[in-house]
Amino acid sequence: MKIAISVGDSNGVGLEILLKSHKAISKLCTPIYCVDKVLLKEVAKRLNIPMPKHLKYITPNAKIPPIIPAKIAKESGAYSYASFLSALNLTLQGKTKALVTLPIHKKAWQLAKIPYAGHTEALRDLLKMNQKPSQVIMVLGSPKLYVALFTDHIPLQSVAQSIQVESLKAFLLNLAPHITKAPCGVLGLNPHAGDFGVLGGEEKAITQAIKEVNQTLKKPIFIGPLVPDTAFIGKHLRYYVAMYHDQGLIPLKTLYFKESINLTLNLPIIRTSVDHGTAFDIAYQNKADSTSYLNAVREAVFRFKNTKLSL
Repeated sequence: MKIAISVGDSNGVGLEILLKSHKAISKLCTPIYCVDKVLLKEVAKRLNIPMPKHLKYITPNAKIPPIIPAKIAKESGAYSYASFLSALNLTLQGKTKALVTLPIHKKAWQLAKIPYAGHTEALRDLLKMNQKPSQVIMVLGSPKLYVALFTDHIPLQSVAQSIQVESLKAFLLNLAPHITKAPCGVLGLNPHAGDFGVLGGEEKAITQAIKEVNQTLKKPIFIGPLVPDTAFIGKHLRYYVAMYHDQGLIPLKTLYFKESINLTLNLPIIRTSVDHGTAFDIAYQNKADSTSYLNAVREAVFRFKNTKLSL
């Protein structure tokens, strides 16, 4: 099967991972790289690694950016977005069976005047999923632990006002079909899950949403709100819902950073991604780890071959 690969920010570790993983990836699928061959050759030269043979390319509709390791630049931002659009279009047209994304830099996208904070937000808008009944959900994890994000790339100061009974109910109902081993723990927002209202009142909405969703599903799929600082200790749960990005991803990445991936649920296409950023601190130093990328491709292949696309 063919999988479209968007290459991420050229000043980060994405192209190093791509080149070093090509042989292993080719045993899983036929990767179609949305990148200029000239750019890949330059990266291989800088890293002093052999240029893989028999690569398949689709050239993005953007000017090839200069390689400036660890540099936030509008040129690399524009190119990574063009690569993403090429890979997305290939998948939407059925020319590839899934989309796998390497890491972009959000500030570089902003400098390039791209109106999205990241891939997930772009997919929601470009695929017109904001108005769809099936809510697009960002999930990160590994087979041992998955974390779904109720809010993903929004400012922390906006999280509390986002927690409303109806919106959280819709989120949980759309997540529920993907939960294969209940219960799924739902984290509270405040320290001590609000301590019965002493430290905040958002837990009232969380409690009500969980109650109504479980009644609708006629089974206790969701439990909570759980105290966030102890929720991952000794609970033996496979699934969690975090109220905001770092609340769920700090424990996940502490435990399973190298092997975890990013998976977008309820899209009309299969999309997976690495669970890390551009890693500018090690860019072009031959230090990048490919485990997350390999797992993201494996997951994409698995989800295409299996009709039941649950976690």
